[in-house]
Amino acid sequence: MVVDVLVIGAGPAGLALAAALCEAGLYVAGVTPADPALPWLNTYGIWEDELPTPTLAAMLRRRWTDCVAYAAGEEHRLERVYGLLDNSRLQAHLLEACERSAMRWHRQMARTVEHSAAYSSVTLSDGSVVQTRLVVDASGHTPVFVQRPPAVGIAYQAAYGVVGTFTQPPVRDGRLVLMDYRSDHLTETERRSEPPTFLYAMDFGNGRCFVEETSLAHAPAVPFDLLKARLHRRLAYHGCAVAEIEHEEYCLFPMNMPVPYLDQPVLGYGGAASMVHPASGYQVGAALRNAPTVAQAIAEALATPDPSPAQIARVGWNALWPAERLRKHRLYLFGLQTLLSFDESQLQRFFATFFRLPRQSWGGYLSNTLSMSEVMQTMARTFLAAPMDVRGGLMAAAFQHPGMLARALWNA
Repeated sequence: MVVDVLVIGAGPAGLALAAALCEAGLYVAGVTPADPALPWLNTYGIWEDELPTPTLAAMLRRRWTDCVAYAAGEEHRLERVYGLLDNSRLQAHLLEACERSAMRWHRQMARTVEHSAAYSSVTLSDGSVVQTRLVVDASGHTPVFVQRPPAVGIAYQAAYGVVGTFTQPPVRDGRLVLMDYRSDHLTETERRSEPPTFLYAMDFGNGRCFVEETSLAHAPAVPFDLLKARLHRRLAYHGCAVAEIEHEEYCLFPMNMPVPYLDQPVLGYGGAASMVHPASGYQVGAALRNAPTVAQAIAEALATPDPSPAQIARVGWNALWPAERLRKHRLYLFGLQTLLSFDESQLQRFFATFFRLPRQSWGGYLSNTLSMSEVMQTMARTFLAAPMDVRGGLMAAAFQHPGMLARALWNA
């Protein structure tokens, strides 16, 4: 039997799209080497207003209204509600939507794919073959089948974090620290010569906290050993130490992978489709928001007379990467490239300027919910309000990477 869609991968992105496809009335199958109900290990934070429905908003395990950022010696109050996703609840919710449609999971690895005019044939690790009208590759940043242009100068977000108890509270009760770029615990030489990092922290209550030392983006990736050492030095500087570790978290993912070829007969989703937001490193919110739109586009394509896998995939790619979103992504990539050239002091002054903007501007920029013109306006407002050395860095980036800016502005 030929299934409508075969989804490879069962992470947040893969499950989000699989559930949306099932809810669109399609016959869906999945491929994953492990149990799709295996717990997700990473911590997923998200702004509450990014969640598209009340049902998904109910998937937050915790919420913070006291949210701050520190940069250039200033505390910036972020008047926006931040939440922590309840992984088990969200995962169960998505799996239930799949189960209602009797979605079948193949506990295998996908090895090869061949395409014909009518369907695609995916060979699994045990030699069995699944025939499908569309393959969706949601297997992560190093996808199984999705093809991209050659990657050059990839910058990585890296983080080391701890959930546990501490000898002194590392963060105020009920507070979320989105970014703390204060670096008094480092020597002047370290601040000048080593990559800048910041603290991301949240109070869980009852003496429990999550603290994470994060490198926003750097090429090559900042080593975990450096991040771990910096986290403990930061805590010690503030008279705090880890008393008991409940969980250690290691995060590493690319921030500026090229967008895949949009004319290939396999559709990507999540990291496989380069959906990581270059301004923040977040992608789960976008995966949840975009899944219904992409699923509906696929359903409509499947309903047309005798579509080929390439034609169906093309419709999916257009729904996922419409022209304006692609232009915005290129502009965000230019912005990221600019930040990569900043030293620590410039970076701090940049973020101090950025978080002084109206919440609609910085919030929409970080959530990727602004229009193209609004993104440009936010960039222009940041430039005009920034100190001279930051303006100089922004102008230097425009001269050093004119092609990136031109492709975004004129859709080259």
